[in-house]
Amino acid sequence: MRFEPGAELVASGNVVRVEERKRSGGRLVIRLDHPVPRGTELAVPRSALPPPEPDSYYVFQLVGLEVVEEGGRRLGAVSDVAPGVANDALELDSGLVLPLVEACVREVDLEAGRILVSPGFAPDQGAD
Repeated sequence: MRFEPGAELVASGNVVRVEERKRSGGRLVIRLDHPVPRGTELAVPRSALPPPEPDSYYVFQLVGLEVVEEGGRRLGAVSDVAPGVANDALELDSGLVLPLVEACVREVDLEAGRILVSPGFAPDQGAD
C-alpha cells in the first residue's frame, strides 16, 4: 500500500519515508521520517508508479503535449486533464476543452509530444 511503513513519498520536492501508520477518528494518520508542514501535498515518485494500461495515461504524461487536429491545425497544448462524470476532458492553454474520448482523440504520441484529434471538436478558426 502507498502509506505502509517504509513507503517513499515526495513532499515539497524532497523524498520522505513513512515511519508509522494508524487510524484516528476514522482518518489515516502517518508519521514521516522528518517533519513537513501540515497540508503539504504528498506525491508518489514517478518511478514507483506502475505502467499504465494500454491506451491509458497518467495526467502528467499528457500535460504539455501539443494538440493537433487531423489536417495539421494546432489547437494548443494540454494544460490539465479535468475529471468528468461521463469522460475526462483535455484543457488546452488556448482555452479549448476537448473530450477525452476515442471519437475525438485519435492518437497520443508521447515520444513526439503530440495528441492528434479529429476535426469537428474545435470551432473553426474564424468562428466566434
